[in-house]
Amino acid sequence: IEATLVERAAMYRTAIGNAKEAGDASKMRRYERGLKTLENMLSSARKGKQIDEQDIPPPVALGKNSTLATCSGSPLFRRTDGPCIRCGWGNQLQAPQFLIFFAAPGGADTAALLQSRQREYKLAALHAKQQGDMEMATKYFRLAKSFDPLLEAAGKGQPVDPSSIPPSPAAAPEAQPASPAAGRNPSSQNSAEKPGRTVMEVFFPGADIPPAPRDALEALQQRMERYKAAAAQARGKGDDRKARMHERIVKQYQDAIRAHKAGKLVDFSELPVPPGFQPIQGMETPSGEQSLAGVLESAMKLASQEVQEPEEEAKETKQRDAMDCPAAAPSFPWAARDAPAFSFSLAAQQQLAFLEGRKKQLLQAALRAKQKNDIEGAKLFLRQAKGLDPMIEASHSGLPVDITKVPEAPVNKEDFVLVQRRGVSISPEAASQYLELMKLLRQQHEMCVTYSKQFTHLGNIAETTKFERMAEDCKQNMEILKQAHARGFPLPRYHYEQRTFTIVKIFPELNSNDMILSIVKGINLPAPPGVAPNDLDAFVRFEFPYPNAEEAQKDKTNVIKNTDCPEFNEQFKLYINRGHRGLKRVLQTKGIKFEVAHKGGLFKTDRVVGTAQLKLEALEAACEVREIVELLDGRRPTAGKLEVIVRIREPLSSQQLETRTERWLVIN
Repeated sequence: IEATLVERAAMYRTAIGNAKEAGDASKMRRYERGLKTLENMLSSARKGKQIDEQDIPPPVALGKNSTLATCSGSPLFRRTDGPCIRCGWGNQLQAPQFLIFFAAPGGADTAALLQSRQREYKLAALHAKQQGDMEMATKYFRLAKSFDPLLEAAGKGQPVDPSSIPPSPAAAPEAQPASPAAGRNPSSQNSAEKPGRTVMEVFFPGADIPPAPRDALEALQQRMERYKAAAAQARGKGDDRKARMHERIVKQYQDAIRAHKAGKLVDFSELPVPPGFQPIQGMETPSGEQSLAGVLESAMKLASQEVQEPEEEAKETKQRDAMDCPAAAPSFPWAARDAPAFSFSLAAQQQLAFLEGRKKQLLQAALRAKQKNDIEGAKLFLRQAKGLDPMIEASHSGLPVDITKVPEAPVNKEDFVLVQRRGVSISPEAASQYLELMKLLRQQHEMCVTYSKQFTHLGNIAETTKFERMAEDCKQNMEILKQAHARGFPLPRYHYEQRTFTIVKIFPELNSNDMILSIVKGINLPAPPGVAPNDLDAFVRFEFPYPNAEEAQKDKTNVIKNTDCPEFNEQFKLYINRGHRGLKRVLQTKGIKFEVAHKGGLFKTDRVVGTAQLKLEALEAACEVREIVELLDGRRPTAGKLEVIVRIREPLSSQQLETRTERWLVIN
């Protein structure tokens, strides 16, 4: 293991130098990470720790002519012109261009090279077995076993005869005698026809370098197909770890291809490059990583672009996209005549517009945070915007998405602030009118945002889009007002409209299992005998028998002294389970029981002055119950009353719809 790690580390160092000379920063960073892993493993191995061979970083392509240059300049290699040599394993092979002469017999380099050559023969035997050529597999396995005595001799420091070293399997097929298996296996015959191929090309099917791509899209597809083949090959060998690694790379390329087709900027330097592939021509990125400021600027440019193409070009683009979409191709002849090309429904269009608008809002919020030097906030908004890409991609394909998981729109408080330029004066009357209009627009915007959140929670994309659009209209009206105020212009012309819309009443700040009990006040509470009404020290106890009577939820208010009309204004959070069958029975039959009591003194107990029961069956169709319940003394009514409010997030069985008409301000 240690010799393999030493050899692999030397390979990565050579690859780093070649990548640095070629100016390929992404490869250099990747190789440096691999080298660091190898150095850590080598340190652990030398300490006697166990190393898993599956975790060793794989061999890498050293770059153009790197192997030849390394060999020719090393004292371990010397050029020979002999036609052939006779090796200790009995076959005559054509001599390779470079023979190995060990300058330091028995050293670590010798053992590393022998182990590397033995590993090549083992891989060759495995590949021949997978191809069904058992004869070649047996021959390669025997050759791999012949390295054992050489490794043992090198480990003892004895000299190793170069003539006893079998050549690389990449050169061996040339001189192998034609066997019956070779005649039956065309792949073996083709391998013998190409003596100059590397080990990767011989023993990994489909590893031939494809032709030069015509454009960047074809280059991305070629690389994706190469990694798909590698993942399938690893899965076939049972190497799940390597298969998952290649599948993750395939996913990266799929995302890059989608982004490239959508006209977005793709950072090719972040994509892994298969061995033997050249960088995509004309698409190299600078060696330095792009700063956060650059990312934000690019994001803002994308967010601020407005579609200004003519209608005809937009239609042509939609038709062209429809032709490219697989779903647009009809399966039957009649479908081609009768069915229109792929088209989005109205709901899908609204969904896509909503998602793209929300992404634009998040990118703008990221840029504002960056301008305020809030780097963490900018990163957060950027991550949220990036997280919408899969939803937008699904929406482009006409698929429904769960809009309840979309991040909320960030609110910029500076949008509704009036700023006056220097040297510009406005009369006090005009300034007060500007402030009044600004407050109305801000209230309208907050109302639209609130209703948009409610319908987003319900998954109603049509109503959500409607209120999002109304909120944008409010911001545009506010921008007109701000510009006029900053320049000292007279108040812009405006008018009011009557707008009616149906809303779903909901309390979005509550969780689905929350129930809020508010005890507001007591009215004319009865006093116990011997206590004047103005000396009443009242408090309220309540009991909610859920989930059962033994585990009832209980609490009490603070004591309000010296009044029979105390104002408590206290809230208590109770727990409910909407899916529990016993909840409906408790709400309908028992509800919440209240007791109003007079606080006793040092040696006096508390005295109950009245009780009340609040039934909660109205929560089936409403999310709020507001009642003034009458206090009873046993079964006898008293003159006292208690005002209470119960709220839940939304009704238990149905939606609570309300029709609301608002006086709406519009700037002309």
